[in-house]
Amino acid sequence: MRLAGKVALVTGAGQGMGRAIARLFAQEGAAVVALDLNLAAAEETLAGTPGDGSFARSVNVADSAAVKAVFAEAVAKLGRVDVVVNNAGIGSVDALADTPDENWARVIGVNLTGTFYCLREAVRTMQALGTKGNIVNLASTAALNGEGPSHYCASKAGVMGLTRSAARELAATGIRVNTVVPGPTNTPMMQGIPDEWNDAIVKAVPMGRMGEPDEVARVALFLASDDASFITGQNIAVNGGMAFI
Repeated sequence: MRLAGKVALVTGAGQGMGRAIARLFAQEGAAVVALDLNLAAAEETLAGTPGDGSFARSVNVADSAAVKAVFAEAVAKLGRVDVVVNNAGIGSVDALADTPDENWARVIGVNLTGTFYCLREAVRTMQALGTKGNIVNLASTAALNGEGPSHYCASKAGVMGLTRSAARELAATGIRVNTVVPGPTNTPMMQGIPDEWNDAIVKAVPMGRMGEPDEVARVALFLASDDASFITGQNIAVNGGMAFI
């Protein structure tokens, strides 16, 4: 198993890509700390998984104190944190000129600032324990092609920049930082959009379909495993050819 003996913390683990990542990591031997605003959903993610010591918590990643507390709990319960997947993300359908301040702040707060808080605490924890761990961030093809609301595109582009900066700074410590950049993926977020939008999105994908959460999860697993031991600072697109990096 590729993550045997590892402790992995996954945000946004209650559904979609986060759920697929958390379950796959558990199947590959990791003890998984599944985080989501919806505790019941995070607990459902872990139900029936083999991860020894896995547990779920309700955490708002935009709350730095809450992030710090759950990392401390993970170390207290499991002794270490080896892998962190920053998947938590939200969206809002707003034209630029009509975007309320609160919507801008909320999307940036979760998608970018929340990723930063978790990344920062991951680095602090790994350095304190002498762990050569790794962080996998989730961005979006919207950051590459601008196909999305301004706050969402900006937040995900920021995640990609954060990955590059952190990877360069941390490379000498043995901590790796990479990003998975999904395209349209069959998740509850995408399932909630109007059918005509869905049809237009699928037509824009050269491979002619949406991705599946498991396809994103397998790339996250690769990056989290020793198979990617010489890979850091990379943004890897999983988008059916919709955009290129």
